Amino acid sequence: MTFGSYRKGSRAEHELMDKLMAAGFLVIRAAGSGSGSPCPDILAFRRTEQFGFECKAVDSTSLQLRKEQVEHLREWEEKSSITTYVAWRQTGGEWYFVRLQFLHENEKSYAISAPEAKKVNPGLEGILGSRPGA
Repeated sequence: MTFGSYRKGSRAEHELMDKLMAAGFLVIRAAGSGSGSPCPDILAFRRTEQFGFECKAVDSTSLQLRKEQVEHLREWEEKSSITTYVAWRQTGGEWYFVRLQFLHENEKSYAISAPEAKKVNPGLEGILGSRPGA
């Protein structure tokens, strides 16, 4: 990963964290995320609501994730019982929130196209509910 793509990803993570905090969530950016750890990049908690978000800032018509990364996220979601999403944002575009089961397995990766992601995207408001602090 180049330094520029790391900064782009970090900016996307911070943007999502700000949105979650504005909706009344306590937010944790996981240390070491993306370094083989099964934990998603961002964890968000509000009362009994819990979410994990693996953030991706990728300018492409499709998103591909390493098989190992998706398998770790699935294991983490199963063991933690915390609903986990891949949060994908194309530069200047909308966020797509994709549950792990909507990713398609290929020979070396899991993937989803932007049109498919748009169809299954509940939007952040749909995930969190429309009322801040609800």
